[in-house]
Amino acid sequence: MRHLMLIVALVISAASTGVRGDEATSKRWWAHVQALANDSMEGRNTGSLGHKRAADYVAAQFQKVGLEPAGTLGYIQPVQFRTRRIVESASSLALVRPSGKSEALALGEDANISLRVDPVSTIEAPLVFVGYGLHIPERSINSFAGVNLKGAIVVYIAATPKSLPGPLQAHFGSNEERWRMYKAFGAVGTVSIANPKSMDIPWARSTLARLQPAMALADLSLDEALGQELAVTMNPAHADKLFTGSGHTFAEMLAHVDAGEPLPSFALPARLRATVRVERADVESQNVAGILRGADARLRNEYVVISAHLDHLGTGEPINGDRIYNGAMDNASGVAAILEVASALRDAATRPARSILFLAVTGEEKGLLGSRYFVAHPTVQRASMVANVNTDMFLPLFPLKTLMVLGLDESDLGNDIRAAAAQVGVGVQADPEPQRNRFVRSDQYSFIKAGIPALSMKVGYEPNSPEAEIAAKWTAERYHAPSDDLNQPIDQSAAGTYVDIVRELATRIANRTDRPKWNSGSFFKRFALAAAATRY
Repeated sequence: MRHLMLIVALVISAASTGVRGDEATSKRWWAHVQALANDSMEGRNTGSLGHKRAADYVAAQFQKVGLEPAGTLGYIQPVQFRTRRIVESASSLALVRPSGKSEALALGEDANISLRVDPVSTIEAPLVFVGYGLHIPERSINSFAGVNLKGAIVVYIAATPKSLPGPLQAHFGSNEERWRMYKAFGAVGTVSIANPKSMDIPWARSTLARLQPAMALADLSLDEALGQELAVTMNPAHADKLFTGSGHTFAEMLAHVDAGEPLPSFALPARLRATVRVERADVESQNVAGILRGADARLRNEYVVISAHLDHLGTGEPINGDRIYNGAMDNASGVAAILEVASALRDAATRPARSILFLAVTGEEKGLLGSRYFVAHPTVQRASMVANVNTDMFLPLFPLKTLMVLGLDESDLGNDIRAAAAQVGVGVQADPEPQRNRFVRSDQYSFIKAGIPALSMKVGYEPNSPEAEIAAKWTAERYHAPSDDLNQPIDQSAAGTYVDIVRELATRIANRTDRPKWNSGSFFKRFALAAAATRY
């Protein structure tokens, strides 16, 4: 409680400075970031006491601005999780060569066992390389031709053909969609190899997280990896160990990827043997939800959902002596933005026609779990949610001239965001780097899979520009690192402009006479049709 009182005092102090306009918005936004990303929150790991303090803070802010509670316990929606932590000293990976000789793979250096799936304790199975690892008949893509995946562990490069539009690259490249394909062809596990050119985090840093607990929703009906017996990530620098004796090299495969060419599929000579020991536990974490009730008697029971994820990585292996992964930009920045939007709409002279549901979700870093749970167990009728606007790590590192909009051309929400951004002289762009799969890596994807039109927005930049270089440097040095803290250069005016755009966008959607709809040519329209079919 003492932590919470100190944090609220920070915000009250910022709000009472007498500053007006965008500067006031920026200062209040930054005060929220300071409250959520200070060391007392201990990195807001899903299920932690620090996350609970952060959830209580958000709930207190929702109450302060007069939102209706929209959880199951006031503003809080408890979410149950099962955790899995590897006991690395009792776990192992090895390649079994045709001669019968076993070659150990060093955990942490050569490869890691991913606990995003619940692994079996022991397994030995053949390895089959399937290139991009995709089977999309409607796009004439079949990586499985000529190979037998039954009982095999699939080896693939975590990339997608450049011929696919960006959102489809992200969708079909997701773990969920990949496992759906592999399971249908009889595979039992996966080995993924990242393309070094599109890795957000270098292996030397990402491997530090391997000893942290992974999580899954306790609701097994929402487990998208059921049946998967093993998941391994391979260090690209050591990937040739897999290809030994195959007549191919990893460099050869990457050259095909870089050239946008098809990749071959073939059985690898080695088998993979794994022994996995796992410690399991149960934890509870929190989604936080509040409603600004709409003014129109007919539309007030429809909802525009404004979301951001509250969790980050907690504490972990120290980097430069710092072991608290504060998550200031990922994603205290996004939660702070929706808090400011709620405050601004509360202070507006008129309320929008539809209701606006503000949602801070847990478990995003564990695989979009909190938003998946909310969509499966919504606290309002699922069919009443007409749109989702998601805010995740928008990175106000330089003046906001361009907004990167994920899902820009998938629904007619694209018209709304173009109009909202134009009001403050900001341009919009689709994702300039679709190979990074951002479209499916944040919580809007949970709403999209339920058929709800959605957007996610970030500060944009042109490829090869100074701004692109700044963003790339931030990602390489601060993304998922303790240095994403309160001691980093931030352009607060860009954050203020971003908040203004989100507020205007939310208002526009809420005041529309019609419901947002998918564009006729959007691949994702099928999810809306499937959702509608289940209601009738």
